[in-house]
Order: sequence, then structure tokens, then C-alpha cells
Amino acid sequence: MVKGLLGKKLGMIQVFDEGRRLVPVTVIEAGPCGIVQVKKMSSDGYEAVQIGFRDVPERKLTKPQVGHLKKTGNRLWRHLKEVRSEGESQVGSLVNVDIFSEGELIDVQGVSKGKGFQGVIKRHHYAGGPASHGSMFHRAPGSIGASSFPSRVLKNKKLPGQMGNKQITVKGLKVVGVKHEENILLVSGSVPGPVGGVVLVRKVG
Repeated sequence: MVKGLLGKKLGMIQVFDEGRRLVPVTVIEAGPCGIVQVKKMSSDGYEAVQIGFRDVPERKLTKPQVGHLKKTGNRLWRHLKEVRSEGESQVGSLVNVDIFSEGELIDVQGVSKGKGFQGVIKRHHYAGGPASHGSMFHRAPGSIGASSFPSRVLKNKKLPGQMGNKQITVKGLKVVGVKHEENILLVSGSVPGPVGGVVLVRKVG
């Protein structure tokens, strides 16, 4: 059994749970994903499959990509990802949201929203200086190290820089609902990335 799917983050809605409480959920269009390649314990040392998501015209792929996808008679996929699997998997077959069930815990991986170059107050939640006139110290980072020793800025000092646009994995999110006909997952919790972003949904363990 394949232990993950690629999907597209569609946005957020609200649903009612069994106790009639209003739950905000993220809607993910998970699959269908095609199996492009199978890794086996005997030949590769581990069991996994490479899955593809969303069709793409051949003109938008490089020749090596087209050759890899057509080698096994597969469809042309825009996104490829390797996920763990158990048991037999057939190249060319499709995987959909049936591998997930309501109430299950999942891990979701995606690229967080990019926020550009940001200062220490927004990026690292520094308190900043007095807001009153005349202090001349408002949003600056302040002192960043000693002078004579060690005469350098120590590594991992929290300073201004690029914020966001990093691969993030949020673990232990709960599947609130599964719509099998539409390949839709309803997930409670923080799903990384913007609306329309591609995410990897994996089973826990």
C-alpha cells in the first residue's frame, strides 16, 4: 500500500463534527496520483514508489523527463515525489484518497509562503525598543556580539533575512472528512503553503 499522496491546497471551509462543534478545516485535492516507478528491497534496499500528480503537456517537459515517464508507458505528470510503500505496487496504476480514512492522523509537507526580506521583529519576534520620540532605537536588532572576544558574530544569531519559502512538515494533523468521489481531504490543523500550492500528504509511521 502506498503511504502518501501529492495534492493541491484549495483553501479553507467550516464543518460540524459529531458534537455539533464548528471545526475549521483545510481542503486538499489529494490525487489521483499515478505510480511512475517502484523501488524494491531486493534491488534498491528499501520499498517505495515514485508518484506523479497533475497532467502536463509534453512541450513543458525536458526530453529526459519525457523519456523517464514514457519508459513504462506512463502519463506525463507535472509533479513527481517518492513515498514509502508496503506490498506490491503496479507501475501505471492510480492511487487516490481511498488510502486515507476519517479520524486518521497524517503529516503534511509543503513550501511555506514567502515573505521576502524581513527584520528581526517580524522574523524572530524581537520586542524592539521604546516607541516614543527621541529613543532612536525602535525596530533595530541591537548589539549582536562581544567586541574583543571572540571578535565575530556567533553562528545562528537571529538576524534580519529571508523569511518563509521553506519546506515545512506539519505532523499529526487529523483527517476530518474524506470525499472519495471528488478526491478531497478535509484536514484540521495548519497546512503549509498558499492556496493552490502542492503538498505531500503522508500517513503517520
